[in-house]
Amino acid sequence: MGWGWGWEGGAFCAGGLAPGWNPLVQGHADPGEDRSFDIHFLSETGDIAFHVKLRFSSTTMVGSAFRSGRWDLVEVSSIFPLALGEPFEIEVSSDAEHFHVYAQEHKVLQSPHHQRPLGIITGVRVEELAKRGLSWGDQGY
Repeated sequence: MGWGWGWEGGAFCAGGLAPGWNPLVQGHADPGEDRSFDIHFLSETGDIAFHVKLRFSSTTMVGSAFRSGRWDLVEVSSIFPLALGEPFEIEVSSDAEHFHVYAQEHKVLQSPHHQRPLGIITGVRVEELAKRGLSWGDQGY
């Protein structure tokens, strides 16, 4: 089974996530705008089993999970091989214990699995946020 594209920047996998799967997100952030991208791996329970935020303004990448209405510990990586105005690729792989995040083929983040079994992770959603003179929250972290 593979990932199938759904609507509104999402994908689903009927069989759920399994070690060895490597979803790839390709994007482009226009220069001159404060942008961030969120990648959410969604579980059948409605939680965010793994969350990745690319913060162009601070050149950081953040990983966490949102379970039972609360954010877990946040892991921050200052390895950020991305640039505004350039296309980028983010690959998220999984082994039995961790998610591994690669940007432009550089490993930038590793996070332990917070939900088991991995098969309950059946969706991926990608969101692009642009800050254009409005204040916007940082989702608690």
